[in-house]
Amino acid sequence: MTFGKIYEKTRIWILLLIAVILPLTGISNYWLHVLNIGGIFAICTLSLNLLTGCTGLFSVGHIAFYGIGSYTAAVLATRFGVPFLPAVLCGGLLAMVFGVVLGMPALRLKGLYLAISTLAFGEIAYRVFLNWEDVTNGSRGILGIKAPVLNLGFTEINFKTYDTYYYIVLIFLVLMIIFMRNIIYSRTGRALLSIRESEIAAQALGVNTVRYKIIAFAASAFFAGVAGALYAYEVHFISPESFVSTESTTVLAMMVVGGIGSIPGSIAGAFALTMIPELLRSAGDVRLVLYGAAIVVIIIFAPKGLGGAIEWLDNLLMGKHKKKVEED
Repeated sequence: MTFGKIYEKTRIWILLLIAVILPLTGISNYWLHVLNIGGIFAICTLSLNLLTGCTGLFSVGHIAFYGIGSYTAAVLATRFGVPFLPAVLCGGLLAMVFGVVLGMPALRLKGLYLAISTLAFGEIAYRVFLNWEDVTNGSRGILGIKAPVLNLGFTEINFKTYDTYYYIVLIFLVLMIIFMRNIIYSRTGRALLSIRESEIAAQALGVNTVRYKIIAFAASAFFAGVAGALYAYEVHFISPESFVSTESTTVLAMMVVGGIGSIPGSIAGAFALTMIPELLRSAGDVRLVLYGAAIVVIIIFAPKGLGGAIEWLDNLLMGKHKKKVEED
């Protein structure tokens, strides 16, 4: 068996093994925290890619769903003592409800007009987080979000450390990847892609564009809400400033840098744009300039995003480039 065949059959398992053993390598708590945030943003970026990359619905207010999920989980955990998993799922479900509420009137809008409507929704959500003090505690935020605890009957596992919580984020990220792959290669995924390419042609072929757009909004909002809930448990404190409109721009940049419509690109873009500012922190205020320059360099040298570069390297290691040259 050639190296390319071995690599093709084992690459996913090798990456998963590396991800599993990473906390055991002695990595510091600081970088574990950064990785956890990167994994959470990867889930959020994948959810945006489902809406924008797969369906062609341009959203610049995606952080609103992230914030709704975060506040829902935080309120349920701190005020009602709801366990971790139900709180996270409720965060996703409430975000999904708002995704459908936003998606239905937005079905008549396209392009820039849709982007402006999602931006307005993001700003409305931020103002609600800031001013609905009875629920959100206003600018003071919500404190005391306790770490998840898994009760096995005979013992309890407390995920209060970064290395243990890392595995929760990893599990949700893997589940998100599986969902994305399954939906893209399903009938629903083909319908979403046809809407992205040409909505008129999709309608002519019998695709119920209204139904599939709502599905895209609902699924995208649900996973963004789940990501927000995971964020609340990671930092143990949330405030409206974590969900300003500039954070939507950050998620959008992660998707573009990673590659629109690319699953590995979304993950790579999220981790890259989470880690680069931390690597440049010692540069002081200059880091903002270097951060912007790094994004420009990535876009110039990888016009299809990091996902395109990963695909090229993947094909190279599997020997597909060599086969293509021989065929030509």
